[in-house]
Amino acid sequence: MEYALIRYRRLRCYFILLLLCSSLPLSAFAQWYEQSREMMGTRIHIELWSENAADAEQTMMLGMDEIERIDKLMNPLNEHSELYRINQLATDKPIKISKELYWIINKSLYFSQISHGAFDISFSSAGRYYDYRAGLAPSPEQLEKLKGSINYHAIKLDQANSTVFLAQSGMHLDLGGIAKGYAVDRAVSLLEKRAVSSAIVTAGGDSRIIGGRGDRPWYIGIKHPRKDQGHAVMLPLVDTAISTSGDYERYFIEDGVRYHHILSPKTAASVSHVQSVSVLATKAVDSDALSTTVFILGVEKGLALVNGLDGIDAIIIDAEGKLHYSADLLLSQ
Repeated sequence: MEYALIRYRRLRCYFILLLLCSSLPLSAFAQWYEQSREMMGTRIHIELWSENAADAEQTMMLGMDEIERIDKLMNPLNEHSELYRINQLATDKPIKISKELYWIINKSLYFSQISHGAFDISFSSAGRYYDYRAGLAPSPEQLEKLKGSINYHAIKLDQANSTVFLAQSGMHLDLGGIAKGYAVDRAVSLLEKRAVSSAIVTAGGDSRIIGGRGDRPWYIGIKHPRKDQGHAVMLPLVDTAISTSGDYERYFIEDGVRYHHILSPKTAASVSHVQSVSVLATKAVDSDALSTTVFILGVEKGLALVNGLDGIDAIIIDAEGKLHYSADLLLSQ
């Protein structure tokens, strides 16, 4: 796979503004500040530009605390989370949930609908039986049984009463394909309220950028899916969200087969026709969900979906390592 540099067409106006501003001196008192924390099963990182160290630290702490709050709300392994309670009780009767969790489940169902089920938060009905650290996967016979509980149509929301009901036995929900993007957006919202004009918030493969990096864009690398070091693509980005889903994040290989965490809702098995998908959008909640969706759909159907959505672009690395781009991306070697 050749190294590539993508010039993002939607950002041309931003480059013009950056060129105009590059002759203006940045504040002599401002500098970059950053914080990192392990949460949501990944590394959370916030970096911002500020003239005041104390204000920067407080702002980043607020962002981190917000992400931690969402993790506690939506972590399926946390016995005190709302999502854990849903998985324990909602197959017996409708369970009242917070407006926030209702919103994210409803948003998830939107992506299920537009992708005809490629995105499905009930994938963990089978997914929870994989153990990537131990190198264990369900048998074909187990998968045949478990995949019957993957069915987003059986997730019943009642807006008037703010309840959710799982109308199928064995169903289990996991928001891993959308929650990190939502958490990034929430942190960005807090930063913007505190007048931060240049920053990046990252949660694993999900990032959202505020402004540029000083007088230039942020250069974000898309990891090479088959190399420990190096990037397949570099993107100059401003005011953009980007999410990458790859088959190298959680996986093991047995008898030449790569078992990874991105499962097809139809088969409950790992998808094999794509190595990596990166999606660009205005908000990280959308880029997060769509990177998983396009990964499962594959090149042809995935690009067809992306090209039909306003303000969304994608870069796909297929099983042979070939790069594919959505219609609004221009390749410049």
